[in-house]
This record gives sequence, structure tokens and C-alpha cells, in this order.
Amino acid sequence: MILLQANQIARLFGAEVLFQNIQLEIADHARIGLVGRNGAGKSTLLKIIAGLEAPDEGAIAKNKTATIGYLAQDTGLTSDKTVWEEMLAAFDALRQQERRLAELEQAIAASTPNTPEAIRILKEYDQLQHDFLAANGYGYEAEIRSVLHGFQFDESFYNQTIDTLSGGQRTRLALARMLLQKPDILILDEPTNHLDIETLSWLENYLQNYSGALLIVSHDRYFLDKVVSEIYEISRHKMRHYKGNYSRYLDLKAEQLQSEWKSYEKQQEEIHKLEDFVARNLVRASTTKRAQSRRKQLEKMERMDKPQGDEKSVHFLFDIDKPSGNVVCQVEAAAIGYDKEVLASPIDLDIRRKDSVALVGPNGIGKSTLLKSLIGELPFLAGSAHLGTNVSIGYYDQGQTELNPRKTILQELWDEHPTTPEVEIRNVLGGFLFSGEDVEKPIALLSGGEKARVALAKLAMNKENFLILDEPTNHLDIDNKEVLENALIDYEGTLLFVSHDRYFINRLASKVVELSPEGSKLYLGDYDYYLEKKKEEEELKELLAQETAPTTTLSQGKQSFQNSKEQQKLLRSLQRKVTQVEEDLAKLEETMGQLESEMAKPEIQADHLALTELNQQLEEAQEKQEALLEEWEAASLELEEYEN
Repeated sequence: MILLQANQIARLFGAEVLFQNIQLEIADHARIGLVGRNGAGKSTLLKIIAGLEAPDEGAIAKNKTATIGYLAQDTGLTSDKTVWEEMLAAFDALRQQERRLAELEQAIAASTPNTPEAIRILKEYDQLQHDFLAANGYGYEAEIRSVLHGFQFDESFYNQTIDTLSGGQRTRLALARMLLQKPDILILDEPTNHLDIETLSWLENYLQNYSGALLIVSHDRYFLDKVVSEIYEISRHKMRHYKGNYSRYLDLKAEQLQSEWKSYEKQQEEIHKLEDFVARNLVRASTTKRAQSRRKQLEKMERMDKPQGDEKSVHFLFDIDKPSGNVVCQVEAAAIGYDKEVLASPIDLDIRRKDSVALVGPNGIGKSTLLKSLIGELPFLAGSAHLGTNVSIGYYDQGQTELNPRKTILQELWDEHPTTPEVEIRNVLGGFLFSGEDVEKPIALLSGGEKARVALAKLAMNKENFLILDEPTNHLDIDNKEVLENALIDYEGTLLFVSHDRYFINRLASKVVELSPEGSKLYLGDYDYYLEKKKEEEELKELLAQETAPTTTLSQGKQSFQNSKEQQKLLRSLQRKVTQVEEDLAKLEETMGQLESEMAKPEIQADHLALTELNQQLEEAQEKQEALLEEWEAASLELEEYEN
């Protein structure tokens, strides 16, 4: 079923066209990714589709019953309610049903059976109860807890008022509330901003199972690959549609461009032959008619436009003035934090020349703090960093605080390199898409993406051999992220970077350092290798937790005997557990049989209250039966493994 159609949509600014002739279709359970360069109009189109803005041309046709939920990027909740109260508000309609059900139950108890009024009340009650069950009426509080947990809000946050939380926390809560509201069409503009990797993984899994349709703008390629199944691309004011996730879209786009070039070249060859024939034969009496026929053929031909590849992207390299020694940076048993409050300890780093090290960990663990401690901006609470021979550090700050808002783009670079000719500075800025009068723009008036490009231009000019980068892909569109990746892959120096972009980490990292309150842990591989090792660690931890290790040191013989005793003890425990669960299941089946017999009695069939109560008991028994069956299956499998 089609939920929404955008037909011939256009946004115009005077004579300037942002986009036009946009066609987009959202079916139920669609998984759509909207991609395009910064400034292409993605966010504007989302607002038009959500009904917040009117198009200059075209129209939006929406299914009358379909609900739309729209969340702009970096939108934070503003409320004086507690976290729990605000999340409950997402279920206001369901809670009204709950209150109405309670009223109807009282009305049923007070009514005279088999009267028209009693029958009307029972009919309303039956329908409302059916709707309430279908909408997870008995499980919405558990759903709230699950979503809050996914966004890293435990029970300690439930009674906190939202206006006391940080901006990032309020942004996550806005997304949490939108997910709980479950609109038929969920429109999200950059939902992955401010989420750490653990939360990103949770959100991916949640959205994969979302009941409605999704329309998402994101620069996170890993996220798009996991969540979406079709891509709409805005480029050069127009829209194109591709089936598949982001990686499939890249392949299809490349194939399409190649096919367009072949068709264009074939037509150009045909045009050239026709034009040549006309030029040679038009003046000859014997061939004039054929030449005129060819000329008419040329006039009627619908000429193909020359295929256009990717839009203009930044292009640059990171050079170094001189190489460092083999040892670049070493940290031993260090602690980081603020005001003597330790965030992570002990931290050990051993970074060698040409290493590319990704620093990962949850938000708030101190990744940016560690980088600032390494460059000397913040002191270590314990330990220190030792730099190797000829090491020169280039630092990229995710907040771009190194940029002077009172300077122009040209001044920002020229003031640091006063002996460099202006033309060279302009050439560097041209590589970052700042040309002509653009270089005279004040830093204060730039967008986040433009500031990021200025900061990267400064970094490229400094030619240091150890780059420390804090979220360098923030504010960059996908094309420019890929250019940055390629430049860093070709970089001859050493890299240490923080990023939530898992695709970026996978392409660059040769090592991953995980930061936690217990300190640092090194993984010798890329992001996928890190995930694989983390999974192995979890499995091993679970395995060890199932085994009971001896607490005292024994001789080899005693140790073997002790192990045997422990195994026998565990075996008996499993046997008892399986037997007990089987007995519980037998009793439960007997109880369920009695309930069903009771419900079949005519007097109970006539008593709606009694029937409802017995039905509720039966449903509870069925749920308990399912849980016991799962428990029995798990225990039986474990027992079978031990017996074998």
C-alpha cells in the first residue's frame, strides 16, 4: 500500500532552483535512504514531505489515515517533565483507552445482564480490549524501558527533569520519544548524530524491525547499509531512485554512468556520420535528396546530454615536511579526567610510525579528553605522554575552536603562513571548494561543513607527521568523507583518531584502542576485526561464567578430582532442573485444562466478567508455559552436551 507520493516537487529561490521534478514514493514498511551533497536540499525536501513547508511546485499526496513523525537533526526535547513522564506522553492515546477500559469494567459490574445497555457496553468493551491488546497495551511500560536502555538511559535518569540534561541527552530523548510514538511514516534527518557506536548498533537493530515506513537522511554509510533497502539521490537539482542499500546504490550508479556514456558515445558517432554525409552530399545533384533526408533525421533526433559524473568534490593530500622516528608516542599507566575525577585508567599506548590507530568507546568515557591530554591542552591525572624524535603534531578539533570567527577564510590560513604567496593559499582553498569571493567569507558565517573544510585545509598546509583527529568526518557529506579517507590512506605520517563512523574506521584503522573506565585495550585490526574479537570475548566470558573454577590451589591429582566432582555436581544440578521444569509444565497443563473446562460452562459463558477473568488467567498461564518451554529446551541442550 502506498502511504505517500511526492509528485513533481520543486523548491525555488527566485530564479535559482534548489531541486525540481522530484518524484518519490513511500510504501508501507519502506526503508528509504535519501542521499546527496550538503546543500542539495535533502533537509528541505524532508520538511516538505512532512508537511512543515509547502512546495513551490508539485504536490504531496498522503494516505488520509497515515501518520507522519518528523525529527530534524540535532532536535532536543525541551520540557520540565521527568524523563519517564515525557516518554509516557507518547502513549497518551493508549492510556486513555486503559482508563476507558476501567470505566467500562465498572459499568459492566453495575449493569443488568442481557439488557440492551449491557450488550452495548460489552460490545464496546470487547472492541476496545482487542484494540488495546493489538497496540501492546499491557506492555508499553516495558517498551519504554527497553528504548531508554537502548539510548543509554538507566533507571537513575527516570525521575530527572529533562531541562537538567545535556544537549546530547535531550537529542537522544527526542529520538526515543519519536520511536515510541510509532508513526506510520518515520522521517529522520541525521538520526546518528551524537550517538556512540554501541547506541548506533542498537538503533540499527531497532529500525530493522520497525513496523512503519522509514525515510532517513544520513551520512553514515555503515548505518545506511544496515537499515535501508532503497536509495533516492538528489544531485544537480534532480532525483534518481535505486533499489538496494548504500553499497548496492554505488554499484548501480557506476553501472548506470557507464551505460550512459556508451549510449552517448554511440549517438555522437551516429551524429558525426550523418553530419559528414550531409556536408559531403548536399551540393551534389545526384545525392541532394538523401542528404536532405539525413539532415531531417538529425533535426528530429533527441540528442542526449553529455553524462555527468560525480559533482565537484574537495581534492587534497596530507604531506609531511620530515618523517618522525619509529617511536611516535608512548603512554604508560596514565589516567585522564577532570578535577581529580578519573574517567579512564590505566591507559597504555605505543604508537609507531605509519600506524593508523582508531580510539573507540562510549560517549563520555574521555576519548576527546585523552586527545587533548596528548597535545598538552589538558593535564594527565596520572602518567604522561612521551613523543619520539622529530614528531610534529597536527590536531583537528571536532568543535573547530581553533578557528577565529573574526577572520575571513583567507586570513585564517594566510596569518599562519604569512610568507606563502596569496596565489598558493588560494590554490589550497580551491582544493577545498573555496574559490573566488568565497575566500573572503567570515568564519563566523560558515556552516558546520564549511568550517570543517577550513580546518582540514589548515591541517593540510601545516604538513605535520602525526595527525590527531577528533571526529574529522562530522559535518562532511559522504563524497567529501571519501576524499578525506583517500587522502589519509595515502598519508605518509602517523594517525590517531576518534570517530563514530564505522565505515571510516574500517577503511583507515590498522589498530583499534578501546577506552573504558578500566583503561585501554588494544586490538590489532580494523573495526570488523575489533567487533569479531569483542564477540569472542563475550562468548568466552559466558562460557567461563558457566564453569565453576576451584578457589584453592591443589596438586594435579586433587585438581582433577575436584574438577570431576564439580562436573558431577553440575550434571546433577542440570538433571534436577530439567525434572523440575517438566513437573512444573505438567502442573501448568493441568491448570490450563481446568481453566478451559471452566470457561466452556454455560453459566460462565453468560457471565462476561467471570469469562474475562478466566481468560486473563489462561493467557498468563500460556505465557508462563512458553517461558518454561524455553527454559526446558535450554537446560535439556546443556544437559545433553555434558552427558556426551
